[in-house]
Amino acid sequence: MTTSTVQKMRPWAATPKDRFITGLSVFISAALSVLIVAATPMKGKLAYFGLFFLAWFIVDSIFVARRGGAKGVRDGLAAKVTLLGGIIVCMVVFSILWATISRGLKGLNLEFFTSNMRNASLFDPIGKGGILHAILGTLMLITIAVVISVPMGILTALYLTEIKGKAAPLIQFLVQAMSGVPSVVAGLFIYAAIILNTPLRSSAFLGGLALTILMVPTVTRTAQEVLNLVPRDLREAGLAMGATQWKTVALVVVPAARSGLITATILGVARIAGETAPLLFTVGVFDSYNFNPFKGDQGTIPTVVWRGLLGGTPESIQRAWSAILVLLIVVLIMFVAARTLGSRSSKN
Repeated sequence: MTTSTVQKMRPWAATPKDRFITGLSVFISAALSVLIVAATPMKGKLAYFGLFFLAWFIVDSIFVARRGGAKGVRDGLAAKVTLLGGIIVCMVVFSILWATISRGLKGLNLEFFTSNMRNASLFDPIGKGGILHAILGTLMLITIAVVISVPMGILTALYLTEIKGKAAPLIQFLVQAMSGVPSVVAGLFIYAAIILNTPLRSSAFLGGLALTILMVPTVTRTAQEVLNLVPRDLREAGLAMGATQWKTVALVVVPAARSGLITATILGVARIAGETAPLLFTVGVFDSYNFNPFKGDQGTIPTVVWRGLLGGTPESIQRAWSAILVLLIVVLIMFVAARTLGSRSSKN
């Protein structure tokens, strides 16, 4: 197939002339933004950024209007607005990451990862005490929440997408309503329903239950969308082979949606990993190790961050930033591990 044939099959592909005009409009817009900032009181990176896009909208629209008319201008403006929105989102994300990494690295050391705060306080110099107990406590809470909420969320999604029984509208309403429940309400519910009315007291298990309340709606809604993407032809093929509905779902639908279900689990973990409010009511604050999930307070990374920021001293605030960075690293490791295991299982 010749190049001209490929070009005819892709009329939207940019020609060398289009690329030259785009580069020229970008150059003119950048030059205009620099001149305007130099000649006006507007200063700073935001001024350059805003003026560049405003000038680019105008300059590029002039070039496009000569070739494509009003429709081309509208199409170009829509593309630029979309690009602007994506850039703004990326700037926000990267600014958060940069602030966390640049401030958190200052307090990281070997002691920070290998010890607890039993013989130290948040106000001691950096290098004394660590958050290993909080890391282990956070992993314990996330594990409890995942073990309870993932099967519950996936089974609920299967009921809503495959069974579609009489209770489906009510369950769908409850799932949507639970998605907007503030995190502190989940902690207050566990505190009022269990801690105040049963012999059970603060523990990692109760904290995991509170996080489960927050995680189930995220897993359910994401899994529901993923299951809806599985082609109906696969379901019909399974039924045509003589399999029952539950066998078709278990052996055809769920394996086909495995990657999406792993994504649903990851999103659920990201939803609960940094929650602090429900943990204050259910796990308390602890500065040492507690390997019993059913008894006693538990240290967690979010509570370390909360206490560090409340401390107000440079040492406590530094510990809070370092703990935030560690939390990001923990979530990243779990994300990569889940993706790796998911890709290997799908290949097998």
